Amino acid sequence: MYEPNVVGDWQEYDEHAGLRVRVHSLEQAEPPRGRDDAAEGLTYFRVRVTVENRGSRPFGVHLEDGQLDVRIGPDGESAFVDWRNSQFIEGYDVHPLRRVTAVLYAAAPEAALCQVDVQVQLRVEDEWTGRRLWSGGIGVQEAPVGAASPCCAGQGTLAHQISNFLRDQAEPGATG
Repeated sequence: MYEPNVVGDWQEYDEHAGLRVRVHSLEQAEPPRGRDDAAEGLTYFRVRVTVENRGSRPFGVHLEDGQLDVRIGPDGESAFVDWRNSQFIEGYDVHPLRRVTAVLYAAAPEAALCQVDVQVQLRVEDEWTGRRLWSGGIGVQEAPVGAASPCCAGQGTLAHQISNFLRDQAEPGATG
């Protein structure tokens, strides 16, 4: 497995010249068609997965249920994924200089949202790509030092490392 990407990073696919994907817009959000009864007591969040074609020919892409896995907290427990409210990419031709985005709604205990891992396995022209992992969190940068939730408490945690990395890499005036 490759090193994880930080949520917002682009990942290029060597086997499909010009094709790249990213997981971004990880944020708390209520689903558009209402909450699923199975998510009672959990906090909903939304994540977007964008596929971009910077190549010279169109690619047929698929990103459906079963090709995305969302894990939360320090133990990597599975988040509840609301398939009914999510929007997938089902057999779409992405032409050069175009993008297509899937929107995934999931839910988990609020205390575990400071560490969210999203694994994506894209299907391109009926070929499976390698799995790629993005790591991030909700509320990682907003929490004051020493006031983090239990999964984010401690300077050695992944969420703290990601927060420090992003802060170190940010250019003045840059936004994500």
